[in-house]
Amino acid sequence: MLMRMSNLKELCSGLPLDPMPSNRGRDPSVPHAPVRTPNLTPEEERLALRNALRYFPPSHHNILAAEFAQELRQYGHIYMYRFCPRIHMRAYPIDQYPCRTRQAASIMLMIMNNLDHAVAQFPQELVTYGGNGQVFSNWAQFRLVMYYLSEMTEEQTLVMYSGHPAGLFPSLPSSPRAIITNGMVIPNYSSREQYEKMFALGVSMYGQMTAGSYCYIGPQGIVHGTMLTVLNAGRRYLGSDDLRGRVLVTSGLGGMSGAQAKAAVIAGCVGVIAEVDEVPLRKRHEQGWLMEVTSDIEHCIQRIREAKRSKTPLSLGYHGNVVDLWERLLTEYERTGELLVDLGSDQTSLHNPFSGGYYPAQLSLQQANQLMATDPARFKTVVHESLCRQVAAINKLSEAGMFFWDYGNAFLLEAQRAGAEVEKEGGGATEFRYPSYVQDIMGDIFSLGFGPFRWVCTSGDPHDLTLTDDIAATVLEEISANVTERVRQQYNDNIRWIREAGKHRMAPVVISRDHHDVSGTDSPFRETSNVYDGSAFCADMAVQNFVGDAFRGATWVSLHNGGGVGWGEVMNGGFGLLLDGTEEAAKRASLMLNWDVSNGVARRCWSGNSNAYETIQRTMEEQRQLRVTMPYPVQDEDVLDRALQG
Repeated sequence: MLMRMSNLKELCSGLPLDPMPSNRGRDPSVPHAPVRTPNLTPEEERLALRNALRYFPPSHHNILAAEFAQELRQYGHIYMYRFCPRIHMRAYPIDQYPCRTRQAASIMLMIMNNLDHAVAQFPQELVTYGGNGQVFSNWAQFRLVMYYLSEMTEEQTLVMYSGHPAGLFPSLPSSPRAIITNGMVIPNYSSREQYEKMFALGVSMYGQMTAGSYCYIGPQGIVHGTMLTVLNAGRRYLGSDDLRGRVLVTSGLGGMSGAQAKAAVIAGCVGVIAEVDEVPLRKRHEQGWLMEVTSDIEHCIQRIREAKRSKTPLSLGYHGNVVDLWERLLTEYERTGELLVDLGSDQTSLHNPFSGGYYPAQLSLQQANQLMATDPARFKTVVHESLCRQVAAINKLSEAGMFFWDYGNAFLLEAQRAGAEVEKEGGGATEFRYPSYVQDIMGDIFSLGFGPFRWVCTSGDPHDLTLTDDIAATVLEEISANVTERVRQQYNDNIRWIREAGKHRMAPVVISRDHHDVSGTDSPFRETSNVYDGSAFCADMAVQNFVGDAFRGATWVSLHNGGGVGWGEVMNGGFGLLLDGTEEAAKRASLMLNWDVSNGVARRCWSGNSNAYETIQRTMEEQRQLRVTMPYPVQDEDVLDRALQG
């Protein structure tokens, strides 16, 4: 314990400059991010180097400039590997952090959890998940943030500009302890190409949803939402929430997509998940998230048939390309007439299609990584060809009776850009041949005020976690006794999640969410894809969420450009809230969480959603201080016709 405290104290002492740590470069024992291709001009390279050196006194520039320039040219970014800490990176119990306020300690705990080697996708590149979801841009930023948090009082707020700590600024005890913005780029310049340059320059950052906001808790954080999605998909498409013997085929076993395997088993179905990279696949298998693994596609087909017939829950990882799997399932159907798949989706990181988020079927993993670094234009063409093949197989299986949905990863958006047949005849700007899971499955749940939730047991004690589970389940059971049947079903699903999570070894109270919720995210191809009043591309809700959480008691708040669907496609707001058992914390939680949900329900109500209308009406009756502008629907469409014809 003494040694651990000493290591944490050293970690929080600022940048180690006298002496500097030795430069050990990349650790070959951990996975690394693909090489970035920002295509900087010589002047931009100089600017990137000058920007990186700002963190260090001139006496160190001779040594650091050369190695930073090498990193930039070799990897496409300056990560500052020399300053990557040697401490075992994980979430230590909250009381072990050297700091002046427990609120700061809770942020430190969550940051270190995001960078835990068992959690992070590319830990040395500070990428938590999604291929490019950064916690920070470089290791100097990490060390400075930990230092500021250790020094912070309850009358200071840490201000974060896209990974860069601007500093500690005076504030009130009721203020957030950290205000985080990531990727706040002027709209006309929020393109992928501009992003690659800005990230290489060290001036902007893609924080995904929960990487740069310090809210990620591993795939377990998304298992809850994924389980709800699978259950509700069964109810909507198959007419039952008994999914025994039903088969879900999808792809991806990374930081977010890895949840699919566990969620499928909890929901009771057969989940078959393709993954091209053996590292995350083996990781999920060793963690117990995948029950079986195979690289033999014929064995995969055999196991699907066996599990389907025996109605045995199964999570099967196929080590191979999902395009090959879809095409093989189609061949089986055409040859035997047997449709082996009931539900289909995709969770490859298509928000990042040309930098490691999607691997085309024509190339091996190694060949793809090489081509994306040496010939980005050719790689883009190959990705588009692969997407067209994938969609062609999915279309034929769907015509045979499979139900497919877009999981909000920009699959249909990128497939459309690739020229695949995903258009919906007469569809609006956010509609495709297949619905997003929000449009068809989760949207009405959001309108009822429900969404995935999470909490982190900051003591790290499993007994404390069990206690919090019991408290949460008991409270939900009490609430559900006095609601309508439709709402009760959602409470029961959440209670089921809590009870089942413990049985399925779902390890690790900071309370948060995935920004993937009722009001946190404006994402026209995902969270707000079922908003049809023309405002799907407007981001007022997410920005209001961020601001409103800040002055209603959140411990920290964040606002991001991008997340899930990609840079320039989304705006999302997030929060972290420390619950320490005090009356003040209870007041903050009640005020902030009520706003956090009501904001989104009110917006969805105004857009014309009937569930949201009923939910906010009922909430106003319960909360006398809440007053929401309610819409009057047009009851006679002829009124519009006559007015426009006149």
